[in-house]
Amino acid sequence: MARAVWAAATVALVAVGSVRAAGWLFALCLLAAAVTATLAVTGGRSPFGMLVAATLPPAATVRALPWAVRGLRGTHPAGPGVGRILSSLAVSAGLLTLFGLLFSSADAVFADLVAGLLPDISAGGVIGWLARLLLIGGGLLGGAYLVTRPPNLDGLRPAPTRPAHRLEWALPLALLDALFAAFVLVQLTVFFGGAGHVLRTAGLTYAQYARGGFWQLLAVTALTLLVIAIAARRAPKATRVDRLLVRALLGTLTVLSLIVVASALYRMQVYADAYGATRLRLVVATVELWLGLLFVLVGVAVARLRADWLPRLVIGTAVLALLGLALVNPDRLIADRNVDRYLETGRLDVGYLSRLSADAVPALDRLPEPLRACALREIADELPRDGLWAANLGRERARRELDATPAAGATDCPGPLRW
Repeated sequence: MARAVWAAATVALVAVGSVRAAGWLFALCLLAAAVTATLAVTGGRSPFGMLVAATLPPAATVRALPWAVRGLRGTHPAGPGVGRILSSLAVSAGLLTLFGLLFSSADAVFADLVAGLLPDISAGGVIGWLARLLLIGGGLLGGAYLVTRPPNLDGLRPAPTRPAHRLEWALPLALLDALFAAFVLVQLTVFFGGAGHVLRTAGLTYAQYARGGFWQLLAVTALTLLVIAIAARRAPKATRVDRLLVRALLGTLTVLSLIVVASALYRMQVYADAYGATRLRLVVATVELWLGLLFVLVGVAVARLRADWLPRLVIGTAVLALLGLALVNPDRLIADRNVDRYLETGRLDVGYLSRLSADAVPALDRLPEPLRACALREIADELPRDGLWAANLGRERARRELDATPAAGATDCPGPLRW
């Protein structure tokens, strides 16, 4: 069942490339799809088993080559040999090429259909297709090898460690809880003070407050998860007092960490409201939301004193966060936020918006001229005519909008504006 879920997640991640035009988003989805595809083929439930699974695909691709050669040589005597199979493929390619050229010259509509089906025949296109063939073919061959010879990863677990003495782990955690509590008390004044608190602080600007603190809080969030994982593994749980202490100290740290996550998100919201939305700000806010969800899951694990299910949910929630980001259409969301901000404040970074993908066209279409033309001109110039192999809903919608209302020429486009 778990492997079927990972396989479905892989298909969903790869399908993002047919729906969204943002190349950066598709690249993130492909990286995540490589992880989920590996888990779908190899399995692995424990953290150590999942870590080992990530190293298997490259080795499996290399080991699959001699395995595939032996399989071809061992073809059943009653069936066709390798030579006959290659000859049949060559004859098929020749017949399709000959008759396809004749039909294409006879009918223009059929010629357009064939042109959309055929890949780019130029030198660069051939090299690109060969690279894709080697990459995808190698991955499929390695996957087939792992399916026929599945590794046993379920039993891979790190060796048990000696539980720490109660004072060894309880004292550092108690002091860390106190530090977190002091920070949280300060943050509460910021929450209740709102934006006015930032402006009233001596020598503090929006940029210094939000940008200067967000990354530190993001690092604190990630390190806290590591501290909780180590403490939960080393802390003794033999007696009722030990279990109560684990729940109290780690539970307190988890709750306080959630407030730190909220503080980081608040800082990013302040920064985005003042300076506009960007891809980086949206991605890091999504990561922070994901880390907040992880703290909720960690809190459940601490309360139950069991976390064998947590590693799979860590990856599963990361995949869901990425698919959720694709669902909200990030480039259009960024453009909508910036256009709304322009309509309210009159401030706009046209240079940044013109570098967004075709997904942003419907939102940028709301801008008045000549800003609309300035924002859409570069996107329209770089918008390709996709064939069947590169069909994309986002680019198709952008083409329809631009064909209905073309971006007029603009010669006085403002440069990037920064505040």
